[in-house]
Amino acid sequence: MNKDVTRIHVPVLLDTCVELMLPPISRPQAVAVDCTLGLAGHAEAFLKASDTVHLLGIDRDEEALELASQRLESFADRFTPVHSSFDHFSDVLDDAGIEKVDAAFLDLGLSSLQIDETDRGFSYNTDAPLDMRMDSTQTLTAAEVVNSYPLEDLIRIFREYGEEKFSAKIARRIVEIRDDTPFTHSSQIVQLVDAAVPRRGRPAGNPAKRVFQALRIEVNGELDKLRSVLPQIALHLNVGGRIVVESYHSLEDRTVKSFFALGTQTHVPQGLPMIPDDLKPYFRDVTHGAIKADAAEIERNPRSASVRLRAVELTKELPDHVPGDFDNWVHSHLTTHRASQRRPR
Repeated sequence: MNKDVTRIHVPVLLDTCVELMLPPISRPQAVAVDCTLGLAGHAEAFLKASDTVHLLGIDRDEEALELASQRLESFADRFTPVHSSFDHFSDVLDDAGIEKVDAAFLDLGLSSLQIDETDRGFSYNTDAPLDMRMDSTQTLTAAEVVNSYPLEDLIRIFREYGEEKFSAKIARRIVEIRDDTPFTHSSQIVQLVDAAVPRRGRPAGNPAKRVFQALRIEVNGELDKLRSVLPQIALHLNVGGRIVVESYHSLEDRTVKSFFALGTQTHVPQGLPMIPDDLKPYFRDVTHGAIKADAAEIERNPRSASVRLRAVELTKELPDHVPGDFDNWVHSHLTTHRASQRRPR
C-alpha cells in the first residue's frame, strides 16, 4: 500500500458505530453495506467485529476504493468493493444478486482522503483547481457551476446549501467578474467572498466556508442522493436490520432526522385503545435522537466536532405502500430516482 490509510483516516465515533451495527451484522450469513466506504476505517472494524458478515463497500471515488480494497485484503472472501454512487443502492444489490441486507452504514460528507489531498479544490485553505468532484469520472465541476450557472441558481445554491445570508451579493459579484476573468482556482472564490462579506457579523472561521460547502453539495448532488438512498435502504432491509448514519452539517442531519421520524411515528386517532398492526411504526429509534462526540473524541479527532450519529431498526417489513407521509417519501423519492437516474455510473 503506497499510502498509510490508518494515518490519513481516523474514523469518527468508531466504537459507537460498531456497537450500533453489531446486532444485525452478527446474524448468520449477514449482509451489510457500507455506502460511503472511504478509506475503510469503519468497514474494517465491522469486519473484525463479526466473522459472519459479508460487507459490500460502495464508493464513487476510485482512488479511495483502491486504497480501501488494499486495506481489506485479509477480508477478501467477505468484502466486495463497488464503484458507484450510493444513490444506486438498489442497482448495486441487483448486480450482486442480493435482495435483502441486515445493515447499512453511511458516513456522510468529505472523506479524509478528499480533505487532505489538496489538488481537488475542496479546501478553502489551499489553492487548487476549482474541481470538488468526489467522483473524478463525472463531468460537472465547481468551475462549471461558478462560470455557467444563472445568477438565480447561484443565489439558490448558496442560500439553500450553504445557508449563506450574503448569497445574493456573492452570486452577483461572481456573475459580474466571470465573463472577463473565469474562475479556475479555489483561491479566486476565497478572495471574492472575503471582499463581499462584511467584516461585522462574520461567522467564526473562513467566510468562504459556506460557499465551498454549497458548491460541493451541488457538484456532487449530495442531498438529492441522500434523500434517494434512505428509502432504497429501508425497502431492502431485513426485519431487525439497522440504518446507521453519521452527518456533519445541519442539512444532512435534517434530512436523516426527518426520514427516520416519519418511520417511527404512529398516526392514529387519539384515545384508540389498540393500534392496528398496519399502523404501527416501521422504525425503532435506536439512538434516541442524535449522538454527539464528547470532548475526548473531539480532542482525539477534531473532525468529529460536528458529527450527529443516528440509527433506526426496522421493526416490520415494508409493504408496497405504507400509510401516511412515510409512504410519500419512500415511493415518491424512489420513483423519481428510477425515472431520472437509472444506472448512470
